[in-house]
Amino acid sequence: MNFTRWSARFPGTQRRAAARDDHSSVPAARAESVRPRTAAGAADDTSEDSAQGPSPEALSAGELLGRLPAPVALLHGPEHRITYVNAAYTSAFGPRPSGVPAAEAMPELAELSLLPLMDQVLRSGTPRTVKSRKVLAGNSYTVTCTPVATGDPDGPDGEAGVLVYATDVTDHAEAAERLRASERRHRETAVTLQRSLLPQDLEQPDDLRIAATYQPGGTDAAVGGDWYDVITLGAGRTALVIGDVMGRGVRAAAVMGQLRTAVRAYARLDLPPHEVLQLLDVLAAEIDASQIATCAYAVHDPNEGHLVYASAGHLPILVCDEDGTVHRAEDPTGPPLGTGGWVHTSGTIPLPPGSTAVLYTDGLVERRSEDIDEGVAALERALSGAKGSPQVVCDRLIRSLGVTAEHDDDVAVLVVQHPARTGASAELFHNASLELLGGIEAAPRARAFATGVLASWRFPMELCDLGVLAASELVANSLQHGTPPMRLGLRRTDRRLIIEVTDGDDHLPRRRRAEPADEAGRGISIVATIATSWGSRRTPGGGKAVWCEFALPG
Repeated sequence: MNFTRWSARFPGTQRRAAARDDHSSVPAARAESVRPRTAAGAADDTSEDSAQGPSPEALSAGELLGRLPAPVALLHGPEHRITYVNAAYTSAFGPRPSGVPAAEAMPELAELSLLPLMDQVLRSGTPRTVKSRKVLAGNSYTVTCTPVATGDPDGPDGEAGVLVYATDVTDHAEAAERLRASERRHRETAVTLQRSLLPQDLEQPDDLRIAATYQPGGTDAAVGGDWYDVITLGAGRTALVIGDVMGRGVRAAAVMGQLRTAVRAYARLDLPPHEVLQLLDVLAAEIDASQIATCAYAVHDPNEGHLVYASAGHLPILVCDEDGTVHRAEDPTGPPLGTGGWVHTSGTIPLPPGSTAVLYTDGLVERRSEDIDEGVAALERALSGAKGSPQVVCDRLIRSLGVTAEHDDDVAVLVVQHPARTGASAELFHNASLELLGGIEAAPRARAFATGVLASWRFPMELCDLGVLAASELVANSLQHGTPPMRLGLRRTDRRLIIEVTDGDDHLPRRRRAEPADEAGRGISIVATIATSWGSRRTPGGGKAVWCEFALPG
């Protein structure tokens, strides 16, 4: 293609010999002169260039391109042979020989991935632009490739061409990268703050297998208020908690951290779930009445085979049986925390061996395009087919519900499995109990019962003696201060021996220092001294349970 033919596309110019600058690869002999014409079309011989300089209309295309501060190159033909590069292009990338294919002489175009793009421009006749691409030299460019027509398509030089116009955007690209790096650091700091407020290591009860997943939502640096917790209560019982403080930001995370700390403190009181939420409701109003928070609190007792739970505006707990049937814990549910004036109540849902329970926040199931009940139904279907360890189930639910790194809401999931034990594993878990009728024969019967059970479980002699002593003291305390009905329970797991005595009086014992002259008051102190841990709680119906644990030798 003749460069002077291509120059005819510039308005107000005609062909003349282009004054070729030192950086041009087009020989001066190939250029033709251009003069502005009068309205009659005759050549205007009068020139004001000597006085005022050449007008834009009097400049050739080469002069126009040569004056541009941005790199410009003109290529033609299917091989993109070099026709022209301006001074700015030569300054940025070095001189380029005329007539040589761009793939051989212009490596910067390959670095910018422009060669396939120029092929598309030639075929389609449509300009294309790529933004902020970097060359090996380090600078970044936004490049536009524009198709150019030729004068005579039948001539020897009548091939279509591509005009490459590059804009150096290095400063903008570096500023954008610094901004992205700053945003990444802020987000990493926010996520670190959020995760530091969550349990670092989940407690693993003897009778349950538990896993949890937290995934921050969105790509901004704002933290959320989703949280979960697992709290061992003693005597084999476990509290499971899931909560969500609405909104995002440090304030939501701060409220979440305070609520989680408060739940752990209230859980140590070993209160029923609805009483824990009642206390939490009052505290939430004191912390920040403008923050809406939901919470579900459940307690698992291995002797009962179900979850006792209460909910403050939270989504229902789901339980999947071993055969894949999913149950939804619908009621009772109260309003979110901090509303005040609501009396929460507790409900139950079965958790038999082989079943899996899932506690979750709304980020897992809520979508703008559908009702939240549809999301819960989708979670039920996913849970029905999810098999494997708790962590595998967690990951499966996250994938099935379409939660990705770009998800716009925080997601917290707590998966709890009650494994069905068989064979050698089942031999490590046993229960035994004795109803105590009271009277002087109750204590000897309790000691004889504990001696026989612990011997049958093949515990070491020292542990048997300690267990019998603890059972005797707990029974004596119940006979002294409690009321019928009374019951002695022994339970062993793969990790501990649990001894528990229940009676019909709700007065909780406390450890105190007995004076030398006192004939009583030492039973609980003895139990606290010889056992790994001990505690007491009120039971439904107005009674109490006093328990102690012995860690089994590893």
